[in-house]
Amino acid sequence: MVKYKYRGSLFWRNLLTRILLVIIVAGIIISVLPKTESAQIHYDIGKPWMQGTVIAKFQFPIYKSDEVIQAERDSIVKHFPPYYKLDADIEKQCLDEFAKAVYTIDLEGLGETFKYVIIQELHKIYGVGVMGQAEYSNLAADTTNSIRLIDGKDVRGVSITDIYSTKAAYEKLFANKVLTDQRQTIQKYNLNNFIKPNLIYDKERSEAEREELLNGIIETDDMVMVGQKIIDKGEIVTPEIARVLTSLEREMMKRKTDEGGSNHRLLGQALLVIILLALFTTYLALFRRDYFEKTGSLLMVYTLITLFPVMVSLMMRYIFFSVYILPFALLPIFVRIFLDSRTAFMAHTTMILLCAVAVKYQYEFIIVQLVAGLVAIFTLRELAKRSQIFNAMLMVTLASMVTYYALQLIQTNQVIPEDRSIFLHFIFSGVALLLAYPLMLLIEKMFGFTSSVTLFELSDTNKDLLRQLSEVAPGTFQHSIMVGNLAAEIANKIGAKSLLVRTGALYHDIGKMENPVYFTENQAGLNPHEGLTEKESAKIILSHVTEGIKLAEQYNLPRVIKDFINTHHGAGQTKYFYIQYQNAHPDEEVNPQDFSYPGPNPFTREQAILMMADAVEAASRSLDEYTEEHIATLVNKIIDGQVSNGSFADCPITFRDINVVKQTLIERLKSIYHTRIRYPEQQKGEEDEKNREE
Repeated sequence: MVKYKYRGSLFWRNLLTRILLVIIVAGIIISVLPKTESAQIHYDIGKPWMQGTVIAKFQFPIYKSDEVIQAERDSIVKHFPPYYKLDADIEKQCLDEFAKAVYTIDLEGLGETFKYVIIQELHKIYGVGVMGQAEYSNLAADTTNSIRLIDGKDVRGVSITDIYSTKAAYEKLFANKVLTDQRQTIQKYNLNNFIKPNLIYDKERSEAEREELLNGIIETDDMVMVGQKIIDKGEIVTPEIARVLTSLEREMMKRKTDEGGSNHRLLGQALLVIILLALFTTYLALFRRDYFEKTGSLLMVYTLITLFPVMVSLMMRYIFFSVYILPFALLPIFVRIFLDSRTAFMAHTTMILLCAVAVKYQYEFIIVQLVAGLVAIFTLRELAKRSQIFNAMLMVTLASMVTYYALQLIQTNQVIPEDRSIFLHFIFSGVALLLAYPLMLLIEKMFGFTSSVTLFELSDTNKDLLRQLSEVAPGTFQHSIMVGNLAAEIANKIGAKSLLVRTGALYHDIGKMENPVYFTENQAGLNPHEGLTEKESAKIILSHVTEGIKLAEQYNLPRVIKDFINTHHGAGQTKYFYIQYQNAHPDEEVNPQDFSYPGPNPFTREQAILMMADAVEAASRSLDEYTEEHIATLVNKIIDGQVSNGSFADCPITFRDINVVKQTLIERLKSIYHTRIRYPEQQKGEEDEKNREE
């Protein structure tokens, strides 16, 4: 009763965890989707209007284009006369400094006249105004520029050419004839020290008035009256008509906002996202329960489903590039490689529909990306080598381009599209699919998957661990290869993962390397068990599972390979030593755990296949006679015994699958051991002819 309560609480806890995951995913997607109203009127300038006649149902203004408004703003900023204050304190300070300095300056007998003239000239220059050299150069780049000069309470416009820079002021000083004649002498003294900018930029007043002018720009320049026709079906969308359509859409969005349309949009987005995620989650719960219950699978799929709508929403919000540069086909590629094709299609469809909520041309986007996803799934039925990724990239890119071209033919009737830059986006997206190979390793590490590429690498018999197995325990190595071939053929016939079960078979007995001579396939006459008790022998035999796990940990083998090592004997027993011990100790109550493997029993079809193929292949070596009857009897006895012991109670293998396993093993063992049909008894005179035939 306690066990059932625990299972019930575990079920509800797992269910709540998955519901929480879906809620988090939905919340992330909804939060990043564009909240502003997206375009409802779809058109392309220079192409025919494909919808019906548009008649204005209400009066609305025609807004200027963003380019026109920006040009007006730029013009205001460029020609705006900034405010400058004439600071009299600077003039007074400089003249006072000069007056003090003249007592220490010997103008080589030029006299007081020159000092007086210099003071008068400086007074005139400061009266006009002096500006910093860099500031003046920036404004004087356009000689039509002017400034507004604040002199006390008086404000007047002054041309930039009517004021001085510090450099021009110095030159103006020597424009006086009295000083010009003695310029070389006076230049020996640094009069620049007494020429400083006295025009101070009034930032607050300038920015306030400029902002007022910018805010005063009129955004409209015409009106559309109620009942006025805007465009007919088939009419070419000109830039002017496009401006009217944009204005109509803008007015519609404004009215929706005034009526609370933004809240309605958020509600609609939330409902659509929840419906799509709920449908996909229901699919997993009903038809792919193993994925639904496995945390790694669920996290991988929902992470990918979340990632692309988030990227699309950000691109649409900040207008980075076209969304077609994103490699959407990565999702079906990864889901196909790590899970299966049906789930890949369902996940891809869900993701594309979620992305479509954010894009502008939804119909076109959905069709193109669905085709690209299907092509990706078809071209990567089983990833075995790197070149398949390249082939998939080419096929997906070509399919996307052809599909888009077909849609353009339907919509515009133009054989050569006017905007061909979109095809560059498809090429970029296709090239980005090459990231699938390096990203595959990242997904394996993050979510605990093992790709077919990794399995191919692990199945290389020249790898360190398998090479050691072939050297230390050659009999076990040959047994593993034989079991792998048998299991792979069975997997192909019942629709299981042949590469996975073959790789698992190669490693399932690596623990025998610790004591190879104690296993019959590695013995050459001498049997070391003869000097041991039954319990000691059983302990050594049982230990090859735990020793195998230790080696798997040491060599960082994937979890899925460790599962084959753990489950290839399940929770079964070493029958030989168990029965022998019972016979030797008839009065003793034997503990079955002393002769039982640690388990667990197989929980996948591939593990069940390995258990059956391993037991049958090992037992077949002890047959006295390799006739069809003997082989069939052996196969049925072993597998039926495993079924009756409940070895396959925890895995989704069917009786039909088990029957196929039996038939396949019988046929393969017959082929391996070259069984022949039994010839009828021959008369003595015919014996020589029979021998010649053989």
